[in-house]
Amino acid sequence: MEYSPPPLFKQGPSAFARLIVFVALALGLLISDARYRTLETLRQVIGTGLYPLQRVALAPRDLVRGISGFFVTLTTLRAENQELKTRNLKLALQALQAVQLGSENAHLRALLQFEPRETVGTVLAEIQYDAHDPFTQKVVIDRGLRQGVQAGAPVVNEEGVIGQVTRVYPLQAEVTLLTDKDQAVPVQLVRTGVRSIISGTPRGDLLELRYIPVSADIQVDDQLVTSGLDGVFPPGLPVAKVLRVERQEGAEFVRVICVPYTPVRGTRQLLVLHYENPPPLELNDAAKNTLNAAGNNAGAKAKATASATPTNSVQRKNIKPKTSAKSQSAPAPDTTNQGPQ
Repeated sequence: MEYSPPPLFKQGPSAFARLIVFVALALGLLISDARYRTLETLRQVIGTGLYPLQRVALAPRDLVRGISGFFVTLTTLRAENQELKTRNLKLALQALQAVQLGSENAHLRALLQFEPRETVGTVLAEIQYDAHDPFTQKVVIDRGLRQGVQAGAPVVNEEGVIGQVTRVYPLQAEVTLLTDKDQAVPVQLVRTGVRSIISGTPRGDLLELRYIPVSADIQVDDQLVTSGLDGVFPPGLPVAKVLRVERQEGAEFVRVICVPYTPVRGTRQLLVLHYENPPPLELNDAAKNTLNAAGNNAGAKAKATASATPTNSVQRKNIKPKTSAKSQSAPAPDTTNQGPQ
């Protein structure tokens, strides 16, 4: 008579076998998601489902902020109003100058047959809360796919670059701050034009400029802006300022420590950038005539080259048969003194 243990004490696969199966499954999901983004839809569904719970959890904090903002003194409001008026006048003057410089730039690029630069659109966003991972510098904003936020989009404020969007949900987005150790931005020195890559430090408060040779001309207080070589960050955005330069004997590169222009942790309102289709350029008569003349000259040169190419090939074909052994043994007749027949 066979004996079988009760159902409560029946054992399946061993613990080691189950560990191997679950580890292989986890590695497969990680690789497939990182390579083919197979779990992106599931992640967005879960994020959308948890969004109401997040709003409910953040309701007490928003209530406290609203009450504290309501009880603001009249003196503070007047000071802020005066500051905003002054800033508005300065920005209006800069906007007028930017319009004039933009029209001149478009005219010159059209004359030189350069492609027009893409225009940049903005989406206003506000930081909801910091990410829970203590080893990363990330925040969550209240704009997502429905508001036009794209993965990889730059994030800035009125002073400079803040970070970059690394993950997008339908109603939210995750922004990796500039001071994160895994975040890298191509930059350029304003004074000398030296290009390099800037990234965060493990402490998450400063920035480090990498791959700067010892012979490079770099000084304290030099300004760094985006170079635009990556095609993601528009060129000319303020990024950081050089804090100190450390040179070591025998080292090929110097260690450059920088401080960001804007405190990445001390802001709430942000702007998410995205590229738009550039508007068509309207050229004047002089520009159109110049472009037409250049096009006609290029066409004439192309026709002349095309017409000359077959002749050269025929001449080469006619010359090749003459280089035989018979022609090498007999000298070529002298035709220099022969006149026309």
